[in-house]
Amino acid sequence: MHDHGSKPSKEQQQDLNKVLLIGNPNVGKSALFGLLTGKYVTVSNYPGTTVEVTYGNAVLNKVRTLVIDTPGVNSLIPMSEDEKVTRDMLLADRSDVIVQVADTKNLRRALLITIQLAEMGVPFILDLNMDDEAKSRGILIDQTGLSQLLGIEVVKTVAIRRSGIDRLLKGIQQPRPSTVAVRYDEAIEGGAHDIAALLPDAPISKRALALMVLAGDESLKSWLHVNLQDHVIAEIEKIRQQVQQKFNNSLGFLINQRRMGKADEILRRVMTLSEAGKGSTAAFYLGSWSMHPVMGIPILLGVLYAVYQFVGVLGAGIIVNFLEKTVFGEYLIPWAAKIVTFVLPVPFLQELIIGDYGIVSMALTYAIAIVLPIVGFFFFAFGLLEDSGYLPRLAVMVNRVFKIMGLNGKAVLPMILGLGCDTMATLTTRILETRKERMLVTFLLALGIPCSAQLGVVLGMISGISAAATALWIGTMVAVLFIVGYLTAQLLPGEPSDFVLELPPIRVPQLTNIMIKTLARVEWYLKEAVPLFVLGTLILFVADKIGFLAFIQKAADPIVVGFLGLPSKAAEALVIGFLRRDYGAAGLFMLSKQGLLDPVQTVVSLVVVTLFVPCIANFFMMIKEQGLKAAVLMVAFIFPFAVVVGGAMNWFLRSFHISL
Repeated sequence: MHDHGSKPSKEQQQDLNKVLLIGNPNVGKSALFGLLTGKYVTVSNYPGTTVEVTYGNAVLNKVRTLVIDTPGVNSLIPMSEDEKVTRDMLLADRSDVIVQVADTKNLRRALLITIQLAEMGVPFILDLNMDDEAKSRGILIDQTGLSQLLGIEVVKTVAIRRSGIDRLLKGIQQPRPSTVAVRYDEAIEGGAHDIAALLPDAPISKRALALMVLAGDESLKSWLHVNLQDHVIAEIEKIRQQVQQKFNNSLGFLINQRRMGKADEILRRVMTLSEAGKGSTAAFYLGSWSMHPVMGIPILLGVLYAVYQFVGVLGAGIIVNFLEKTVFGEYLIPWAAKIVTFVLPVPFLQELIIGDYGIVSMALTYAIAIVLPIVGFFFFAFGLLEDSGYLPRLAVMVNRVFKIMGLNGKAVLPMILGLGCDTMATLTTRILETRKERMLVTFLLALGIPCSAQLGVVLGMISGISAAATALWIGTMVAVLFIVGYLTAQLLPGEPSDFVLELPPIRVPQLTNIMIKTLARVEWYLKEAVPLFVLGTLILFVADKIGFLAFIQKAADPIVVGFLGLPSKAAEALVIGFLRRDYGAAGLFMLSKQGLLDPVQTVVSLVVVTLFVPCIANFFMMIKEQGLKAAVLMVAFIFPFAVVVGGAMNWFLRSFHISL
């Protein structure tokens, strides 16, 4: 069924049949995409955006086909960058067939997109996925009746079980535009007709474009300016304003209301509810409890403990220890040293590869032996939580709390991921709707979320002192995140997005699906993050050679000793902590073992090292995601802020003679 290779060029794409998968978030598009294309796929950013689009080559019905998995959407009138990318793909090029993937048990939500595709006049089929879950809830859909009402092929699948794929492939051969139509108020219909007359030809109908304009789609302006002269755009805007003046409510609301009315009309004719599946189940209760503000807490603590044991103890402890000390320490690095010494007799080049800041001895050891197993285990654990349906419920539970920081519950997902690896978590801020939210979460990740590599060392040190010391460190981190988050949210321009989140059912995850996701994410890590580690190490190598590292350590001495009340050697640990968070914490751990840190110094040093920018790799990721200016401003705040908080804590504990 599938072929593999890299993303085809624009010329090659024109020679292939194209199948576009479109649908709401969490409807099983990715699982369906995997079945059609296999595991060898290409993930790349849509031009000019940070939104990822997945491409895969396949042979469907004996025809070479390019299958494209678009970002999940709730509407084709974009409210987020993801939705804009999907709409732009429809607008840029006509696909041979569009497969709209729907969650059968949430058909009402899917029908809004169905109606929008119908108005666009594009050929498509409707795939009712997760049919088994709908039946378990007593939801029965008349497939034949729905097909007749919409005028298109309707198929049922259960992608994770490979059920219905043959019917889907057969349906792909028979795409056609839907005959379903929505009639709007006379003034809106007239305005749409007048605007359509001024619009250029496009892969989607002029009527659909006109309705987008009337609905106030700001994201369409750039396309209009490319394709129309300014006076024509002014005329279109004049028509839109004239129509709007005839209504009290916004045109976007009225158009959406009429579409949802049509969706409800269709739903009444094709959906029936049976008694089977209506009863309460253990999964239903577990799902409800996990969102409860009180009962959800012990469930959360249990989940966090399990994740910590799996990622922190097994991944970050046993596996990392084996790879770093045995595989790299006893075999690979000595082996590389022998080869390098023989092949490259120049000491400078030898140091570059296997020295203190060498590409093999530091960059690859860090990237492969230490971070890879941690993020790999975390990806697997995250996949389990994702597919089980727990993460959206956690987002609901913490939504009110996160509002204090100007965020909504969705922000908890990258925050939790940051406990595995901040570099990768920074990339996942793309799931947030607005630039303000992405910027704020990136900042908070860099400021106060310790990665698992550092967290293990920190907890090992702090728990050895006292429960009071542990509570003080945790309390300081939480207070900093909320206070700084609240203040930053007031300063950053823009409004927070609405908290709209689909709640999938609690289900037992499919292991094969988890493995495919984990391998895809590990592949991303190897491609995206490892080069950053190498670049960071090269910078450190040069800085060490020209004496810049020693200069920084010497210059930091007065602050470290005088203001923070730490021993001089702590300066080295803090500087190295910028390269590797766990190196910084480990340096402090060694000072503590040598008896050079008392309990107060231990807590102060750990607060400072935790608040420092996570690592140089994350700094580069911040630049990539938010731009150089924003990343530099964040760092310019974080470094002195970490020192100020540590100094204030040192003064407070010493002045009031608080013992820990």
